Amino acid sequence: MGNGMNKVLPGLYVGNYRDSKDPVQLDKYKITHILSIHDAARRLHADKHYLCIMASDSPDQNLTQYFSLCNDFIHAARLRDGNVLIHCLAGMSRSVTVAVAYIMSVTPLTWREALKVVRAGRAVANPNLGFQRQLQDFETYKLVEERRRLKERYPSLALADNDLAECRVMLDSYQTMLSQRTICEGKCSMGRECPTGVCRTGSKRQPRPRRPSTTSSAGDTAGLKRSPSTLSTTSTASGYRPRSSPAGLYSYTGVPSRPTRSASGLSITRVTDPVGGGSAMAVGGSEYSRRRAASAPATPALSPASSPPGSPHRAPHRSRALQRCS
Repeated sequence: MGNGMNKVLPGLYVGNYRDSKDPVQLDKYKITHILSIHDAARRLHADKHYLCIMASDSPDQNLTQYFSLCNDFIHAARLRDGNVLIHCLAGMSRSVTVAVAYIMSVTPLTWREALKVVRAGRAVANPNLGFQRQLQDFETYKLVEERRRLKERYPSLALADNDLAECRVMLDSYQTMLSQRTICEGKCSMGRECPTGVCRTGSKRQPRPRRPSTTSSAGDTAGLKRSPSTLSTTSTASGYRPRSSPAGLYSYTGVPSRPTRSASGLSITRVTDPVGGGSAMAVGGSEYSRRRAASAPATPALSPASSPPGSPHRAPHRSRALQRCS
C-alpha cells in the first residue's frame, strides 16, 4: 500500500491518500486530475482538477450512485490527454471500485475481469464484499445503459481500441502472476500466507494456558455475579453485536444509523480557482462540507494567536500604560 500509485490503464492510476499529497509522484506521472473518495475528501492542490466524493468504506455505503459522475470525470480527462489519479485512504477498496466501474463502462469486460485488470496493476486491490455486490448489480442492471450513455456523450473512439488491447495484456499478466503466486484473488485460506498481505492469515501466537484457581472455591465463584456491561446489554437487547464500522458505531452509541444516499438528486458543489487554474467538484455530505472540500487550498492561513514582542499592534497599549504611570 505504500509503494506509490500504480498505472491501471494509459492515463489512469490508482493510489492511496499519501500518494495524492506527494508532489514528486504527481509530477512524475503528470497527474492533472484527481478523484478523491473517502470520508474527508478534500482538495489539496490548487493547480489540479478535483472530484471529491465523501463516502465511507462500509459495505452498506452506496457507491453505485456516483459511477456515472466518476466515469464522466475520468473519461473526459483522458480524452484530453490528461492523467487521472483515483485514490481513497489505503488505495484498496473505494478507489478500486470506482476504477473497476469505469473499466467496465468503457470496455466489454465483466466486473470480475475488470477487477483482475486493476489487480494486475495494483496487487493490493481488494474491494469489500458490499462493493463487490454493487459492482455485480451494476453489471446486471445498469451497465448497458451506462455504456450507451457514455457513447452518446463522448462519441470519440480514440481510447476504445487501445484500452481493450491494454486490458488483454493486463489479463494475461494477471494469469502469469497468479500462477507464480505473486498475487491473490482475495480468497487465501486461514493459515496460508497471502502473497499480497490483504487476506487474513492464521495467528502464530500460541494460546495462553489457563491457570488453575487456588484462592476461590466452586461455591465462591458460583456466588459471584458478573456486572452487566453496556456492550452486552446492547447486544442482547437488539439481537446483534455492533459492527466495527461507522454504522455499527452509531448503533452502539445510540445514534440512528447513517441513511444511505439515494441515487437520484446528487448535490454537487463546483469551485474554480482563478489563481491556481484548477477546479473542483464535491459530492456527498452537507453543503458546508462540500464547499470546504472544494475550496480547501484557497483557505487563507490563520494569523498567529498572539502577536510577537515588539509588534505594532501592542505598541499603543504599552504607551497608554506608561502615560498612566507617569
